[in-house]
Amino acid sequence: MSFRQRVALKPLAVLGSLVALTVLASGFVRSSVRIVGRGTVKAVGVGVFWNSNCTNPVSFIDWGMVEPGSMNNATVYVRNEGNVAASISLATENWNPSNASDYLTLSWNYDGRQLNPREVVQTALILSVSSSVHGIESFSFDIIISSSG
Repeated sequence: MSFRQRVALKPLAVLGSLVALTVLASGFVRSSVRIVGRGTVKAVGVGVFWNSNCTNPVSFIDWGMVEPGSMNNATVYVRNEGNVAASISLATENWNPSNASDYLTLSWNYDGRQLNPREVVQTALILSVSSSVHGIESFSFDIIISSSG
């Protein structure tokens, strides 16, 4: 090995040592999971709207980027579209991927009281993301809000 080759290799060796020291000095490895969400809303016997005067219907909720351990809310207004008092219920189906429902839960703050015909109630849909979620980069599911009475 010539003197010129040895001199050229020394800066690379020093750079490699600095990288190794930087990694060791940081003391931890950071990792995160980002999950992109979507959701289709199907209403049966009720109308679901973005506004209290019920002029802007909800057909799709984009949950955006959700993080492990987070809770994301979407405020909607539900109106009884029937002609008798009714209770409303919430369900989900068609999860994609199918194991997304193991890590994601949809709930709401509806109090369960009956709604009179054309009555409107404000409610928050709450998407909870497990802190142990893994292997999911995006998801979708259908939200079903229906009435019975």
